[in-house]
Amino acid sequence: MPLDLDATVLELRALSKTLPGPPLRRLLDSVDLSVAPGEYVAIVGESGAGKSTLLNLVAALDRPDSGSVCFGDDDVSVLDEDAATLWRRREVGFVFQSFHVLPWLDLADNVALPLALAGAARGERQRRAREALRTVALEGRADDSPTRLSGGELQRVAIARALVHRPRLLLADEPTGNLDADNAERIAALLRNAVKTSTACGLIVTHSAAVAATADRVLRLARDGRLHRA
Repeated sequence: MPLDLDATVLELRALSKTLPGPPLRRLLDSVDLSVAPGEYVAIVGESGAGKSTLLNLVAALDRPDSGSVCFGDDDVSVLDEDAATLWRRREVGFVFQSFHVLPWLDLADNVALPLALAGAARGERQRRAREALRTVALEGRADDSPTRLSGGELQRVAIARALVHRPRLLLADEPTGNLDADNAERIAALLRNAVKTSTACGLIVTHSAAVAATADRVLRLARDGRLHRA
């Protein structure tokens, strides 16, 4: 069934998280956020404000102290570890600041890792991995070793890997932090295009004003633990 573009896919409701102490520190305080399919939202803020913690809660890698993370009809914040892992494999694409590309695998096999974890046949994995590499303009490099690539190219591989299983939720945590300005601009454009063409909902954490400017909405996570219009 096609996605209803007027519906909310991701909804954070009164999400709170405290960092253990001493002293205790409230990172997130009753955060509310709705993100629709095909919408690309940037979260900015000072280092240590809790931006990465927010993404980890959205990805069900951590649990909130209170509140909920609803994806469709499911509250993923209450999933046990096994169920959360299966949900991420099916629904989430994650792009990190560090590329996490495995040097002993060629590019196609790196990109195909989410499909391998899902049990897809090798032929299907290779076909879809090469399609994903084409979307990031690396279609001729499928058999190359990651050691032959630049930082910008490695991040493009990471994006292809995040998209290969066609997730409905794309999360990016400082994806341009290790890149120069030109490569950062290319990666920002690729991420935005990925959200728009797949109608996934996209959430990016960034320190870069230029990268944030590519989003549909920019929100600032302040020291009060709340999201504000930037």
